Amino acid sequence: MVRPIIDLALPGLAAALGLTTVVWLLSLVKRDASIVDVFWSWGFVMLAWFYRSDAPIESFRQTLVPILVTLWGLRLSVYILWRNWGHGEDYRYATMREKYGKRFPILSLVIVFWLQGALFWAIAMPLLQIQLSRDPAGWSWLDILGLLLFAIGFFFEAVGDFQLARFKADPSNAGKVMDRGLWRYTRHPNYFGDATLWWGFGCFALATTGSLWTLVSPVLMSFLIVKVSGVALLERGLGETKPKYRDYVRRTSAFFPWPPRTGRRAGAP
Repeated sequence: MVRPIIDLALPGLAAALGLTTVVWLLSLVKRDASIVDVFWSWGFVMLAWFYRSDAPIESFRQTLVPILVTLWGLRLSVYILWRNWGHGEDYRYATMREKYGKRFPILSLVIVFWLQGALFWAIAMPLLQIQLSRDPAGWSWLDILGLLLFAIGFFFEAVGDFQLARFKADPSNAGKVMDRGLWRYTRHPNYFGDATLWWGFGCFALATTGSLWTLVSPVLMSFLIVKVSGVALLERGLGETKPKYRDYVRRTSAFFPWPPRTGRRAGAP
């Protein structure tokens, strides 16, 4: 089993780096490195079907999972493209561009584009496992759990993004903190949803034999979302620009959905 994984994983890595290289060339033309965010989820879609094309179909899971990945990836990429349209380069990349100056175009290939390619390649390992280990062909409780987690995660991510977009589109909400809908129960319903659905893909992989190693994927995705590029990064910025956000932090769960704290508990540190 180890050899087939290597034989398909290495071409998958080459495909991931190839895609991000093409996107990097496009970023040089547009002078906007933040377009990499639009193509992040499409990297997973590409790998899902790349791995699917190299294995015979012996189980429904092999076809269902790439379809679910495509559903998630298409929605997320379209949303990010719509959200970023006309806003210029994201401040994270603009800061890096200013820091590195003339070296940024070439450095960005490694520290932005190839890094993201390597990350989505590593996170996509359950998608590889599902195609290479078709046993059992029938469904198990882990497949059902995987589908349930995907549905929950997709709901939180899609609805959370939609609610936030509507909130920001209303001029009367300028300077206010979004604390309605799903955002009343978690400060980051979209990030919670993203992590949850990847645990769903992990469950699909765990339904196959010899798959325990693929748990590194949802663990890595959850770590990146909570500690690196998602929750932690956003919270630092909002805490500095929106004083009312601190009160929102005190009464609202950071990640997992939970009823908001009220009364005396809301003022607790």
